[in-house]
Amino acid sequence: MSEFVGGPQAWVGAWSEKRATLSPERVGLVDTTTGKRFTYAELDRRANRAAKLLDAHGVADGGRVAVIARNRPEVVDCFFATGKTGGVLAPLSHRLAPPELAELLERVDPELLVFEDRFHDGVRTALDENADLNPTELGLESAESDGNSPDSTDNDVATYSESLPADDSSVDTAAVSTEDPHLLLHTGGSTGTPKETVISHRAIVWNSLNTIASWGLRDDDVTPLTFPMFHTGGWNVVTVPLWHMGGTVAIAREFDADALLGTIEGEGATVLVAVPAVLRMLTEHDDWAETPLSTLRVVKSGGGPCREPVMQAWWDRDVDLSQGYGLTECGPNNFAMPDGWPREKADSVGVPAMHVDARVVDDGTEIERGAVGELELRSPHAASEYLDNAAESEATFGDGWVSTGDLARVDEDGYYYIVGRKKELFVSGGENVYPSEVEAAITAHPDISEAVVIPVPDDQWGQVGKAVVGGDESLTLEALQELLDGRLARYKHPRHLAFVDAMPTSGPEKIDREAVRARFGEDGDG
Repeated sequence: MSEFVGGPQAWVGAWSEKRATLSPERVGLVDTTTGKRFTYAELDRRANRAAKLLDAHGVADGGRVAVIARNRPEVVDCFFATGKTGGVLAPLSHRLAPPELAELLERVDPELLVFEDRFHDGVRTALDENADLNPTELGLESAESDGNSPDSTDNDVATYSESLPADDSSVDTAAVSTEDPHLLLHTGGSTGTPKETVISHRAIVWNSLNTIASWGLRDDDVTPLTFPMFHTGGWNVVTVPLWHMGGTVAIAREFDADALLGTIEGEGATVLVAVPAVLRMLTEHDDWAETPLSTLRVVKSGGGPCREPVMQAWWDRDVDLSQGYGLTECGPNNFAMPDGWPREKADSVGVPAMHVDARVVDDGTEIERGAVGELELRSPHAASEYLDNAAESEATFGDGWVSTGDLARVDEDGYYYIVGRKKELFVSGGENVYPSEVEAAITAHPDISEAVVIPVPDDQWGQVGKAVVGGDESLTLEALQELLDGRLARYKHPRHLAFVDAMPTSGPEKIDREAVRARFGEDGDG
């Protein structure tokens, strides 16, 4: 893919500098945990200090800084600073076990490792497993209430704040190519260690442009960030697009429904994007009915199907909630709802965004509308490759289309519907069963909050579905099948039923289907 203009350019990574020049006094970041607010001018000065620190440790011209932290201003500093130095930011999940973290650290091979003190023990264990790794380590003190109360830790790691130079004067932004990487983001996979996806400056800019144009983002927009910053949702869903426009992003260390509702009201939030579980928890909160939502203009669900009862609860509050679709490898904002979209299309993710091509294929050949096949995407906001994984890169990105691994169909009006993952499909008595379709029907029951359908062995049909649900345990399998009668073909009905108090999660509040399968998938017993 060619450059926007010529070769390497200084503007490519100059996010904070350019925004601060255009709108220095606008608030770009709100830290709701500490109550601090940062204008774009302040964010650029912070980024200048961080850039000088990173440059001193070799995080320039492709050098890498790994960060293991919750959402906090220092992570933002590192994003803007790596843009200035030509470095690469690799935010890693603090939820990973030490062996998983060790494998990702080996793959990323950072020159600088910045981590919150509270994760010191796990990081130390991970580094001990990699004798060849020797990054400079800097600790981030936690200051959750007054900004002056670090966690009590007993380690000899130098602190990030003490290592920062006092000089916040401007730095020369490195001239980098739009094809140079800026982010390494690991996928949200729940089997094995996630792959590191190489996100170029080009992909970040084009996703931002697509999002602004297709969702109608404005310079006065305000959003509470509900995704962790080790996830593509933490950067590319709405954070960077809003910084592109000069809007405001509010962050918090932890998710809390009460605090999130307070932020929506207190900050006058206009944009909210969250996973279905978060949207559901908000509707179940005691303050839901009393919290003003009239400022919300763009509200989208992502990270999995949003069930009809949850969507209806938002619609009942006059909020135009719709579903989106994305993945680390492309975008992630690939679709949008047209103006005046009809509610009967609510199960869809809309139509392709401005600069996105989409198609549904079978073995690489596009199939007719209405048929189910694999969704493929093509856009300048696609990722470049998987880091040091040529085989997987070729399989996913090799022919110019991104193979998503998701099954989809397109209706006669061009709306796309996500049916489920290819690997989740199972065959029962010769018929294809798509768990997502069955789960949507099950959660229409008012006493069922969540459901996962997995295949289990069956002597007669080869495989049948087992519904694992969260909700009223008085529900019987017979009552469930009666609910599905007339809604789904009989071969799609679960033949087994199990209950959980809470679904296991992986990534940003996403249900960990592999954990459900591991616990309940050995046989058909409930």
